[in-house]
Amino acid sequence: MNRLEALYNVTKEFDQVLQQPVDSKNRAEIIKKVNELINQRGDYIKDIIPPYMEEEKQLGSEIVTLNNQIEKQMKLIFNHLKHEMKQTKKQKSTNESYVNPYGDMNTADGMFMDNKL
Repeated sequence: MNRLEALYNVTKEFDQVLQQPVDSKNRAEIIKKVNELINQRGDYIKDIIPPYMEEEKQLGSEIVTLNNQIEKQMKLIFNHLKHEMKQTKKQKSTNESYVNPYGDMNTADGMFMDNKL
């Protein structure tokens, strides 16, 4: 087994984890698994030093291709999470305005001050 096979296997598993549909039920589990795989990949990447053999170069190009797919999936998941967080924040403020409709009024009380004294 060459030096890059372990990195390739972890990267492949990472890609498979990100291919799963993410919903509110499995989100925490997927995020935990993603963090573990990122740490594993980081450890393997630190151990890889040149020079590379031909089969390692080929495996490296496959890893780069998988990494590009992983980055796209991570961006999609991140954008989806940002959207959900915005919706949750908006829903929370809407609910608060129904509970206390006059709570967020920042107006003056209609008081008149005469400056000509």
